[in-house]
Amino acid sequence: MRLYLKFATAIFAAVAGSAFVQAAEAAECGTGRQIDIAEMSWPSAAALARIHATILEKGYGCAVELVPGDTVPTLAAMVSKGEPALAPELWPNASKEAWEKGLADGAVVDLGPAIAEGLVQGWYIPTYVAEANPDLRSVEDLPKFASLFADPDDPGKGRFVSCPPGWACEIMDANFFKAYGLGETFNLFSPGSAGALDATISQAFLRKEPIVFYYWGPTAMMGRFDMTRLEMAPFDEAKFACIGDPACPNPEKTDFIVPDAVKAAASWLPQEAPAVAEYLGKVSLTNAEIGRMLVWGEENKADAQAVADNFLKTEEAIWSKWVPAEVAEAVKAGLN
Repeated sequence: MRLYLKFATAIFAAVAGSAFVQAAEAAECGTGRQIDIAEMSWPSAAALARIHATILEKGYGCAVELVPGDTVPTLAAMVSKGEPALAPELWPNASKEAWEKGLADGAVVDLGPAIAEGLVQGWYIPTYVAEANPDLRSVEDLPKFASLFADPDDPGKGRFVSCPPGWACEIMDANFFKAYGLGETFNLFSPGSAGALDATISQAFLRKEPIVFYYWGPTAMMGRFDMTRLEMAPFDEAKFACIGDPACPNPEKTDFIVPDAVKAAASWLPQEAPAVAEYLGKVSLTNAEIGRMLVWGEENKADAQAVADNFLKTEEAIWSKWVPAEVAEAVKAGLN
């Protein structure tokens, strides 16, 4: 009996040891280099940077460092120096020529969309307004509904809530107004700040009042409130280029561009750490999922790390699909 127990124990130890070695190998980072991750200044990108940093450090055993970032300088440094190694939410349209040259030269790689359906922007109404007014589906329908969105300062016209002065979307909204011929039936209202914009929209939703406004995502506001996007004419690149120009001589009907948001990496990262690149290639969140994450952050006055930790603790069903089982277990153990 003692001989059998010794034999069984030895077999169990060997199997367990083999499994441990296999798990360690599966979770190996693959590179001895430090992986610098660009933490952009906006909430969704900052949270994504922290999520990736936690998974790579605790799950794959990588040496990770978060570095401040922004689209243009981050991309320039990635192309010229190979650092940072990863930008979890890069907007290539903001530096299109540099991005395309970096791809062509093999300095950077596109690891797929950071946001499944891309960034969104447009003119919105509350869904409760859309449901109560089924004939209001597009921007071109707005003149017939001007009285529904009556301007408190000029009740004979509707009020469209645009962006704060100096924002690019303020210029676009003004040109869209001209393109769709809304000047006779609507006034443009520009809140004085981002906080004033959000307060104006939030107040209308909480009071169940009609409002028509510009917004974008992924954001906490989109996660908090149920919005319906008004249809626009088909997107035309040349027409949209003029829409973004404050001196556009003749704005024409088009839609907003749907900007890409990608996971950009220095070319050495997938070469040296293929398991990390495989993981990153599987990562993609919807605007709704990111919105939900950001709502929690705002409601709890949480910083980016707390938002990332909460996501990893409460959304295991989402992120555990991105990694092997042993990596997920290592991440969960590290969080606890």
